[in-house]
Parts: sequence; structure tokens; C-alpha cells
Amino acid sequence: MTHFLDLDEVPADDLRAILDRSQALKDARAGLPRLTPDAEQPLADRMVALIFEKPSTRTRISFDCGIRQMGGHTMVLSGSELQLGHGETVADTARVLSRYVDAIMIRTFQPETLEEMASAASVPVINGLTNRSHPCQIMADVMTYEEKKGPIRGAKVVWTGDGNNVCASWIHGAQRFGYELVISGPETLDPDPAIVAEARAGGATITFERDAAKAVQGADCVIADTWLSMHDDVAARDRRHNQLKPYQVNAALMARAKPDAIFMHCLPAHREEEVTSEVFDGPQSVVFDEAENRLHVQKGIVRWCLGVL
Repeated sequence: MTHFLDLDEVPADDLRAILDRSQALKDARAGLPRLTPDAEQPLADRMVALIFEKPSTRTRISFDCGIRQMGGHTMVLSGSELQLGHGETVADTARVLSRYVDAIMIRTFQPETLEEMASAASVPVINGLTNRSHPCQIMADVMTYEEKKGPIRGAKVVWTGDGNNVCASWIHGAQRFGYELVISGPETLDPDPAIVAEARAGGATITFERDAAKAVQGADCVIADTWLSMHDDVAARDRRHNQLKPYQVNAALMARAKPDAIFMHCLPAHREEEVTSEVFDGPQSVVFDEAENRLHVQKGIVRWCLGVL
């Protein structure tokens, strides 16, 4: 069974093949109206269940549109519409859904839910986000980087702020795509040491620099994310903001990176918190290109899972 659960579980050659196909799919759609189907319809007569225990804008719309463009059908389900892990086990839900649909995308809280779904399903399962990781986002980000600046291998990528689930997938990506990753944030909010250790053991170059100004020196790409994730305790907001204020991406910080450095953010953004509007709306920002590329790269991921890449 070909699941897409985390970047470190997919061979590097397969990830590169997905990106190549995704770019080709994007190029083929250039200038077409959004509702125009793709020339190829590899998902004709296929049904994909899209499960959202967490709210979503980009993940929901990009998967839904992409699957329809490829001729497939979607069934969008919220956590309140399923007995997921409540009246019925996650494994039993997976077994039932496998009798109805051709693939499952799930956006959930606990990574254990994703893992249980994948272990029991007899159709491919795609990780749309968990508290641990967000692999689809990093695939879109790598695609965006390479559109703007060429191959990402050997590039200096700087993550600023909280070592959250998106950071974890950037760590996985360092192992698979060969970029240097510098993490700059307070030690209290470092990513899981086990994820870092595993990536380093697989050949990734990952360093920590507490001084953001030093971290971004010579950077090709600077990344920020919201200081309070969906799964974080809102009561911790003030404490987190006090810790993360020195890591705000502003014009002064970006000026220390390379002149052609780009700024990334997975969205939604809290302007004037993790990033200033001056940077977010500025010429180095590629945030909306990232958002668009979620559509194209997830089409590649779905095709790979279903064996029609």
C-alpha cells in the first residue's frame, strides 16, 4: 500500500518524481480556466474521502479542486460527521471507508490517528496535517523554491520561531532534498530531538542558532509560521509571544539574508506578529505561490499514491 504519511517515509527519488510531475501538471494548466478539467483524467470514476478533524482553508480547497480537475470525486467529511475514535475505532472506520473510496486524506490532531488509519486501511492514506508534521506543505514549498531559485540542494534554509509540525517536516525534507536547515528559536520551543537526531543520522545538515540575526546571514530562504498553532493552549499566548518576539521576520532581519532570498509562510499569517506586513507583502515574499502550489503538488501526491503518476 502506497501511503503518503511523512517525507522521511517516502524515498527521495519518489519525492523528486512527484515534484517533477506536479510541475508538469501546473505547466499544462497555464492559461486554462480553473474549472477546465486536466487533459488527462487519471482519477475518472475514483472517489477520495477528505476527512477534517481540524479546520482548513488551503488543504480542503486544494485537494478538492485538484481531485476534480483530474476527473475524480470527493467526499468531504468533518470530525463531527464521523464516529472517528469515539463510537467506533479509527481502525474500523478505516476498514469501512476502504470499502467505499479509493483513497483517504485525513487532517487530524494526533499522529497516532493517522498511523492507525493507515495501518488498517486497504487504500492509500495521505497526511493532510497532524500535530507532528505537515508533509504536503513542504512539498509545495520545495516546488516553490525551485520555481524561484533553482535546485534546493545545498541551499541555506532558515526556520524562525516555534519548532512546530511544519518545522518537523522541514527537518524531514533536509534529509530527503539535501538543503542546509538552520533553526532559530527559543530552546523551550525546539522541535522534537528525536526527529532532529533521526534526520541527522540520515545525512541531514541541521544546526541551531539562537540569534536570529546570525541565523539568517547568507540565507537563501527564510521561513516563519504562526506563534500559536491550532493545537496550542490559547492561555499560553502571552508567554509564547514574549519568547518569540526576537524571532519576528521584519525588513531588518531579511536584509541580513542574501539579496535574492525569499520569504515563506504556510499561512494563515498573523501580520505584525511572526512577520511584518512589509515583508509579507514585499517583493521577497512567495507566500501565495506556496498556497497555489499546494494544489499542483497534491495532485502529484494523489497520483503517486494511486499508481498513476
